[in-house]
Amino acid sequence: MSYELWFRTPAPDWFEALPVGNGHLGGKVFGRVAEERIALNLDDVWSGDGPRELTVADGPAVLADVRRLLLEEGDRLAATERTRALQGPLVESYQPLADLLIRAAGEGTDYRRSLDLRTGIVAVEYSLDGVRFRRETYVSTPDQVLVWTITADRAGSIDVDLSLESQHPIAVEVAGGTYGVVGRAPSDLTIEYRERPDPIRYEEGRGTGFGVALRAVADGGSVTTTAAGVAVRGADRLTVVLAAASTFAGWAVPPGRDPMVAFSEAVAMLNAVAVDKLRERHIDDHVALYDRSALELGETVDLPTDERVKAVAAGGNDPGLVALAFNLGRYLLMASSRPGTQAANLQGIWNQDRRPMWASDWTNNINTQMNYWLADLTGLSECFDPLTDLLEGLAESGADTARILYDAPGWVAHHNADIWRATWPVGDGGDDPVWSMCATCGVWLAAHLMEHYRFQQDVDFLRSRAYPIIAGAAEFVLAMLVADRDGLLQFIPSTAPEHHFVLPSGEKASVDLTTTYDIWLIRELFANLAEAEGVLGLRSELAERAAPARDRLPEVRITPDGRLHEWPTDWEPSEVHHRHQSHLYGLYPGAEIDPARTPEWAAAARASLELRTAGATNGGWTAAWLVALWARLLEPEKASAVIHDYLSRLVSGNLMSRDGDIFQIDANFGMTGCIPELLLQSHTDVIRLLPAVPADWPDGSFRGLRARGGLIFDATWRDGRLTKAAVCATHPGTHRIALTPDHITTITVAAGDHLPLVP
Repeated sequence: MSYELWFRTPAPDWFEALPVGNGHLGGKVFGRVAEERIALNLDDVWSGDGPRELTVADGPAVLADVRRLLLEEGDRLAATERTRALQGPLVESYQPLADLLIRAAGEGTDYRRSLDLRTGIVAVEYSLDGVRFRRETYVSTPDQVLVWTITADRAGSIDVDLSLESQHPIAVEVAGGTYGVVGRAPSDLTIEYRERPDPIRYEEGRGTGFGVALRAVADGGSVTTTAAGVAVRGADRLTVVLAAASTFAGWAVPPGRDPMVAFSEAVAMLNAVAVDKLRERHIDDHVALYDRSALELGETVDLPTDERVKAVAAGGNDPGLVALAFNLGRYLLMASSRPGTQAANLQGIWNQDRRPMWASDWTNNINTQMNYWLADLTGLSECFDPLTDLLEGLAESGADTARILYDAPGWVAHHNADIWRATWPVGDGGDDPVWSMCATCGVWLAAHLMEHYRFQQDVDFLRSRAYPIIAGAAEFVLAMLVADRDGLLQFIPSTAPEHHFVLPSGEKASVDLTTTYDIWLIRELFANLAEAEGVLGLRSELAERAAPARDRLPEVRITPDGRLHEWPTDWEPSEVHHRHQSHLYGLYPGAEIDPARTPEWAAAARASLELRTAGATNGGWTAAWLVALWARLLEPEKASAVIHDYLSRLVSGNLMSRDGDIFQIDANFGMTGCIPELLLQSHTDVIRLLPAVPADWPDGSFRGLRARGGLIFDATWRDGRLTKAAVCATHPGTHRIALTPDHITTITVAAGDHLPLVP
């Protein structure tokens, strides 16, 4: 099966624990028998006490200096340093919530731990003193609770003790049969890469409050609830229901209500559930989303998942493990991004540290975007909703930032954001502009809204939610464009995210005239604006200004040795094998570069990619991006090699992304979003079926992959050849489909049509 992860031992650490969640409440299940730990998170429990004030007083003057240094003096180093004056406060950090601890006697034998991706249930089975036990953990979306059950095949065998702990200061609350804790997240916290004597600060009456409540329901035996926890003795079956809430009331307001309000909300959730219906309601909801798409790549190897990972690392080929990794990404998005929740952050919703790496924030120069590459492709359109919510908040906050820093209309978002919707370049003057100064992150995020429309064909969404954000981004960009001495419109300041260039002096700089990355983004933004207005029947003054401005942008240039420029000058890169492929945005996730339509750009992209990756050691999210880039260049074997390397080095035994002691979930999401590019491409005027299937996936099938235009495809192949295919249309239209490189067919469909496609 390509939807079950299983193991012969408990998780040795948090990284290997199995994730459960419903977008709001998350848990990592260790699967221990005697001392089980379920590490809990709530998506809106962050450090901080409401939005910070951006107090940069002379932003427009700083911008004028940067433009002068670049346009008149050509001093990239001075321009880079001058942008530090635009930096505002650092972001706050996503927080752990609490740990549910479950203690029992003995360790057990004949042990099996599993995660069924299709049902969203983590199971632990073991034998102890002649009794067979089964534990299940899941988080219900319909009922908004975590559920832990234990059954035994001998009556009266269940004895456990339950309690809650937290890294935050907490107080215990007991009310009738309900046990719980209340506390607050830090009101102020220093990000992990900065040092100060008191990096984690709690203040009375400030910070986000939280409450966690649980109730144990036993068949047989006794349940005793005290301030020490819940003691269960001699039960035949036990169901533990846990709910959590916070005092977060929106990004624009302080959260400082009494944590008891959150505890009361959690208790109300417990009171609302029907225990006997919990599992059924959870499975019905989960399966309805999970079954929308599937990938199978040959037969499943009958080994524990961690052993399969080790076998691949030793050189083995396991296509089924690729399919399992693909399906895991879909599961993780379902578990960390649902309507009404916060968007999936750098770690989804799972975090064990009060000072997590990079704040476990939204990092908007690829990582947030990568989290959602899979949503529409794999039929999880509802899971996209929180990203739209995030963008609406960033657009509102970013309007103030655009005005304060740049005296510009519209809205802007830079590299980092947090729950309080920070949109400025962060660092308080102390962070490197190479990543802090990236003023087009909002432009990239806005592109997702147009893509979401292309897949869903939802005109109401385009009109009411997407178009205002796209238009606001375009308004900002138009205001930021200035003419150089040749009459070209330059976006200043501009960077190739996180990548320095080396000046002839040997010094490193990062701020320049319009980089290739920004050219791609701005061209795409103005094209999206025109397309959106065409669909909506609008004709705005904004779009009329954007069209000629697009023609006056610098050209995307090719170096003498055949690569795409990264910066306007072919500077020496500080890292030849840099992890960001930003100058290749036009290849993926953009759609301007294509081997058939733009062969010169495609050849230059290939040359750039070959140089960037020659001898390079990739990280997890970089690997995901490379898969899509190679797929768009119709290089399946190079894409497959990247996937093999990823599964060999960059995942834990549970297939969760891991690079040493760093966890970033964007790699998991990215792989699931990029693997389909080998199987189905719809970014041009021809939809390509099986455009780049690797030789080591000779047999396989997929179901439910989406194409732009409202089409849903199923396909089967044997020995690398398409043997069966079908398409279902959600909206009417005419489409050209390439069933083989030389066979293009044109179909006209009505909404609801389901057509076989003959290879």
